[in-house]
Amino acid sequence: MDAAENPDRYHLYQPRPLEIIDTTLREGQQTSLLHDHHKYFFTVRDKVELVRALILYGVKFIELFSPVVSTQEGEDLKAIQQARDELVIQKGYTFLLAHVRLHPDDIEAAIRAGFDGLNIYIGTSPQMRAFSTGKDLDDIVKQARKLLENLHKNHPHLILRFSGEDTFRTRLEDQFYVYDKVVPYVDRLGLPDTVGVATPASVGQRIQALRERYPKTDLEIHFHDDRGFALANTLEAVRRGVRYVNTTLLGIGDRSGITSMTALIFNLYLDQQYDLLEGYNLRGSYPINVLAADKLRTLVSSKEPISLTNRTHTAGVHQGAILNDAATYEAHPLEVFGVSERDILLGPLSGWNTIHYFLKEINYFQLDESTARDITTRFKERVYQIDADQSPAQLLLSIATDEYNLPKLVLPESTRNRIVQRLDEDSSKAGRVEPKNIKKTSDPKSPKGESAK
Repeated sequence: MDAAENPDRYHLYQPRPLEIIDTTLREGQQTSLLHDHHKYFFTVRDKVELVRALILYGVKFIELFSPVVSTQEGEDLKAIQQARDELVIQKGYTFLLAHVRLHPDDIEAAIRAGFDGLNIYIGTSPQMRAFSTGKDLDDIVKQARKLLENLHKNHPHLILRFSGEDTFRTRLEDQFYVYDKVVPYVDRLGLPDTVGVATPASVGQRIQALRERYPKTDLEIHFHDDRGFALANTLEAVRRGVRYVNTTLLGIGDRSGITSMTALIFNLYLDQQYDLLEGYNLRGSYPINVLAADKLRTLVSSKEPISLTNRTHTAGVHQGAILNDAATYEAHPLEVFGVSERDILLGPLSGWNTIHYFLKEINYFQLDESTARDITTRFKERVYQIDADQSPAQLLLSIATDEYNLPKLVLPESTRNRIVQRLDEDSSKAGRVEPKNIKKTSDPKSPKGESAK
């Protein structure tokens, strides 16, 4: 099913209060993480799996590279379109948008490839005009108006967005000068913070100015995280009524990346902006982050709110309190977003109560509180001297078994098959099925524990 079968599809679509335009397969492919882990690009299988996951999550707009970027990008688009079409009956139609320069070759290639829309851009800041495009504002206006007027006339069903690249280093008067000439021909005007200079205050000012000047035209935002403000800027823009928001999975992108999709959804939920969450599968947030991390051959970042890291505890005081009531050190309902487990990491900061829990509840040793305190003292004396190939969990088990000769509780066979001995090396080989929501004590060197993050 291609766009030609129902050319009015977009203009018949009733947009939701928040429409994520996910650009993981465009902006996200510019992340250095791919190079750091010797992968360099997403394979067509990666792309199809990510697109399917995004559609099932509820994303209706996905941005991709123009086919002129490479022959492979053009070939991969066919598989992506097929994957999208296979989910139309289940999830409705998802619009595929091409990120294209204000250049006839880019535009023509994207139209031939069957994209639903064009995200057209050209640099408008003094820096971009001097060192990237080589065009002055009059040249930009002349070229943009001609191309967009032609597209509007000859391809009326294409979704058209025009962005002045590097908006927040573009003088407002210059942006008005360009946008005034193109606004009659586009569905949206873009505000990309291309080099990450914006702040929430400047975002609010710029959005207010554009909304007053173009009250009938939607705005689309794209914030880079060079100053660490991408999420804050996005939240401010949404608060100001912007409907269309660019994100990526895990916030990956050029340099420090852009706004994380699940971090945005998470914060809107915490701010009780429930009307903006229409159609998004919140419980799929952690699984989709894990999928993206797997494609990058890395872990879900500790800076990503929807992560196991946000339920991982090392300090003894924290661990003791968590064993009594998780809410003591976990303020947010991460289970709503698919994080249904937690990790308590053994190490030199662990308190006696965690040692006691690990030995008795996880590994079924029989010991009292006094013995647990003694073992904790010995464990802390020796954990700083462990070899690189030994984990704190292995040291603790060795002390319990070889030095204290602790007996173990003998469990019925049916019970043993249902309970996991958590995340030390021996338990990872057991291959048992873990009961849901069990509190976990793990080791930072465990491959299994690390991959869960």
